[in-house]
Amino acid sequence: MGCKINSLSPPIPCKFYTKKPNLIRRNNIIFSSSTSNENKQKTISTTTTIGTQTTKAYTVSFKTQRACKLGISRYPNFEYDAQGGTGTGSVAKVTENLPNNDLPVSFDLETLYIPPLTSSTTKFLGLPLPPFLKIDIVPEAFQGNINQESGRVDLEFKAKFLFSAGSLYKAPPLLVKTVLTTEESKGNMKSGKGKRLDEEGKCRLVGVATVDPIDDFLMNSFLGLPTECLAEMNAIISISSSS
Repeated sequence: MGCKINSLSPPIPCKFYTKKPNLIRRNNIIFSSSTSNENKQKTISTTTTIGTQTTKAYTVSFKTQRACKLGISRYPNFEYDAQGGTGTGSVAKVTENLPNNDLPVSFDLETLYIPPLTSSTTKFLGLPLPPFLKIDIVPEAFQGNINQESGRVDLEFKAKFLFSAGSLYKAPPLLVKTVLTTEESKGNMKSGKGKRLDEEGKCRLVGVATVDPIDDFLMNSFLGLPTECLAEMNAIISISSSS
């Protein structure tokens, strides 16, 4: 449509075009008029809101801390110092008004590192593990939801646990799949209670999983597979956003 603006100078026609909303953008509309002495310009800045939702991208940092626990079968829990574990996750661009304010997070497995259980990181009944024993943790999936408002975290965790005794013995991988949560996790044998994110991003994640038998008579007998295992992980989760 057309419109006219009355002034001392000749009228200047202008047109405004409307489109269906998609984004948020800033439009500068310039009106000009001339006098006998000088040319003057006036710029009016307007903000056009296109659509009802804006989008953001998020980066999530994950760091494991000390005073963690790992337990399997009816054996007492291992005392586990997981400090030094790291991971980076991301959230695809999502609308600001997500249901329940949950952020769907997926961690990059190439950046995810969880320290192995060794004599320097793990104690059993107050004593370090024997130097020749080692349990490597190889993550295969780490994803779920983080709620910044409530502090609740629920992350699906899937990993292989690789038991070895020096070069003499290596067991087939034990596959562990659970949901690490800041809430309560209970099984028939094991249970744990987490702690939600605080203002510094600190939390405690817990998860109980069922471990199925593997193709190894010694390990099946020693651990009593199938059985349950428990993970209690102190962590720091930091979330940053960019438009």
